[in-house]
Amino acid sequence: MTQTIPTVLVFSGLDPGGGAGIQADIEAIASQGCHACPIITALTVQDTRDVSRVVSVAPELVLEQARTLLADITINVIKIGLVHSIEMVQVIHEILSEHVKIPVVLDPVLASGNATELNDNETRLALIEQLLPHTTILTPNSHEARRLAPDADTLDACAMALLDKGCEYVLITGTHEPSEKVCNSLFSDHRKLETFQWPRLNGEYHGSGCTLASSIAGLLAHGKEPMSAVHEAQEYTWQSLKQSYRTGLGQSIPNRFFWAKNK
Repeated sequence: MTQTIPTVLVFSGLDPGGGAGIQADIEAIASQGCHACPIITALTVQDTRDVSRVVSVAPELVLEQARTLLADITINVIKIGLVHSIEMVQVIHEILSEHVKIPVVLDPVLASGNATELNDNETRLALIEQLLPHTTILTPNSHEARRLAPDADTLDACAMALLDKGCEYVLITGTHEPSEKVCNSLFSDHRKLETFQWPRLNGEYHGSGCTLASSIAGLLAHGKEPMSAVHEAQEYTWQSLKQSYRTGLGQSIPNRFFWAKNK
């Protein structure tokens, strides 16, 4: 008898260097014992140092792909990464509105590691208004949280503002903050649930946010509760960063298959 495994539908951009984007999503989801159904939202020209060009895929093609997959395959979780245009936001909103019972993990990719803008203000506003109300777990880093909630004066206030937009959980990661340890904070129900502290690693990493969000999605697909999924995904992501490798002249790549090295 053929075995079935949990499946995650992924909307994400293509990084031809394989460090971030759809490849990172597939690797992280596979590492959780799940199957990824990848839909590319944008093509990019980038290396391990920066992104120089982003071109959106035709929105109608993305919509057709998603509806075709959802009609055939049982999707346990939807993970969303780079959304480059307001038209793409609208397409994904349409899909989420048609499948409101599927949990959603949203990694709000707003800029590259070197601060190159990946979408405009209109797209960001549309993402907030149309996608956040459907989001189970939002995973911004501290820079992204401040940009998504610009009127808030603290990161805790950013989280509350984002929860008010409809997210069920907000996990704000603190790698960009000037703290001795990396502090990631999980919020829900208008309060901080827990702060997780991790030893700060040296160097910079390409695809860490994709890795975290997609591993959370994979764990949710197995039926894990959000708190448990968030904790386990952080451990997996930290280990993948600790055992990262270099492919180019820029940032290191998370070793998302670190667990397979001795097999």
